[in-house]
Amino acid sequence: MDIEILPLAEKKSRIENESELVFGKQFTDRMFVMEYDAGRGWHSARIQPYAPFSLDPAALVLHYAQEIFEGLKAFRRRDESIALFRPEENIKRFNRSARRMCMPEVDEAFFLRALKELIRLEADWVPRSEGTSLYIRPTMIATEPVLGVKPSSRYLCYIILSPVGAYYKGGLSPVKIWVSDEYVRVSPGGTGEAKTGGNYAASLYASTVASRHGCDQVLWLDAVHRRYVEEVGSMNICFVLDGKIITSPLKGTILDGITRRSILALAGEMGYEIEERALAIDEIFEGAESGRLEEAFGTGTAVVVSPVGQFTYRDRTVSLGDGRPGPLTLRLYETLTGIQYGRIPDPHGWVEPI
Repeated sequence: MDIEILPLAEKKSRIENESELVFGKQFTDRMFVMEYDAGRGWHSARIQPYAPFSLDPAALVLHYAQEIFEGLKAFRRRDESIALFRPEENIKRFNRSARRMCMPEVDEAFFLRALKELIRLEADWVPRSEGTSLYIRPTMIATEPVLGVKPSSRYLCYIILSPVGAYYKGGLSPVKIWVSDEYVRVSPGGTGEAKTGGNYAASLYASTVASRHGCDQVLWLDAVHRRYVEEVGSMNICFVLDGKIITSPLKGTILDGITRRSILALAGEMGYEIEERALAIDEIFEGAESGRLEEAFGTGTAVVVSPVGQFTYRDRTVSLGDGRPGPLTLRLYETLTGIQYGRIPDPHGWVEPI
């Protein structure tokens, strides 16, 4: 399939002071779009000016939430080149989400080509300041106009871009976590491993409760026992316990994070034993109080690595460290961002040049 490049009548004004960039508020001049019809497949691939869509009020996505998305970044490197970080893995996960949500898969090689072409055209939007990047949001929605619970026969797939500022503007600061045992994110057999909007909508109320407790994020427990750690609202989570790195296993209820996978690989190379197992919230509190739990950190595209400084569960609160990131957390953050921005070598072949 060819990609048509539509003319751009006028360009937007960019934020010149990159310290003023915030996450997901400004979007570039162009976007990639293609459409799907049953019996015809994907068609009409194009890069067009960024603009609103016109959707029928009965479009299935609006009523039954048949939708998926991804999140990745493009980085401006020291030599002014632009690179992606493991984009093939994001596209593979996009297709896994599509299968789970009964949506058509995309051709992975074509989708990567389209993504790269879009970024080449929008290269001036990739910021240059320390810690900044171009956030990339591939999305697919069901557009068939019918009221009925069924897979759509029509879809719209698109990619939009947003220049984003450094996540930690004041330095790498530990976050406070509220542990939810009343609300759950997903259940076994559900859509927890798919990157679909409904999972995030279901998390919003608990996030407001966490905020009322003075916390930044929610830590979800499993839906069956309400005891075992799963993931944080926007991150996978890891614990440095008894000298090992322990994290929740991938069993269908948490997202298979690409940053998570990368961090675990780096930690293994640093000599740490990795253990993927169910970790009870009581063990976390006991470990924090006894000193067995040395560090905890979240991993995700937006944050890269986020140190955790406090957990609140029911009427108990425990703190980790001295208000600063732990040494392993900081080392992992600096190593992974060093690879992404080209400050240190990439022995894994994770970096994809544009």
